[in-house]
Amino acid sequence: MTKSGSASAASKPSSGRSSRASAAKKEYLSLLAELDRRRRTNQLAAYRPYLRQGEFHAAGATNRERLFMAGNQLGKTRAGGAEWAMHLTGRYPRWWQGKVFDTAVRFWAAGVTGEGTRDNPQRILLGPPQQPAAWGTGMIPADAIVSTMAGRAPGALDSVVVRWGGGGDVQADESVLSFKSYEKGREKWQGETLHGVWFDEEPPLDIYSEGLTRTNATGGITIVTFTPLLGMSDVVLLFLSAQEMEGMGKASG
Repeated sequence: MTKSGSASAASKPSSGRSSRASAAKKEYLSLLAELDRRRRTNQLAAYRPYLRQGEFHAAGATNRERLFMAGNQLGKTRAGGAEWAMHLTGRYPRWWQGKVFDTAVRFWAAGVTGEGTRDNPQRILLGPPQQPAAWGTGMIPADAIVSTMAGRAPGALDSVVVRWGGGGDVQADESVLSFKSYEKGREKWQGETLHGVWFDEEPPLDIYSEGLTRTNATGGITIVTFTPLLGMSDVVLLFLSAQEMEGMGKASG
């Protein structure tokens, strides 16, 4: 009996250590899950541009119109989405040297078709179009998404209301982002006064001109991100200097 009692008493410290280890493991796993959640729902905080992306952003400090033209999968749309998220939220990182808006903004983001806009700019900004529960895992932080309005195509959005500012002495406000497509024609691009228009994929010249006009009253910006599939188009020519065009002419000659 004495031996049995001693064995039972000796087992208690071991059981206690096991319980504490289990609790510590659960807490550790919980912390890892929370860190992962914060990472997934605040992609903007982790964005660090590579050289060409950084040059594209910095050019916005002095240029209303910008073009990021590069090959596939080289971060053009990601750069556009990151910048749009900064302007929409007012959350500019310390390294930022580009355009800064000191008020909430009204922005558009557009692609060739409604589906193309959904699968590219919307996906980069909000997250997977097919998974509404995952909206907030794109460049716009989850805690900044106030509301969304559904579009016509499955998974597509018409617009998003985004919380702007609200940190320190900055009064909180709301920005509005609407999604557009070129296929609807120039008429659908008329009337609005905007702070910025993002063209993801090359637009027809009349659509680009109309989008730029929407920003005139605010002194706003336009950005164009695409892979050059249409050759030396009218829109591309808008961004080439006379010196660059002369150099290209000599090269082709």
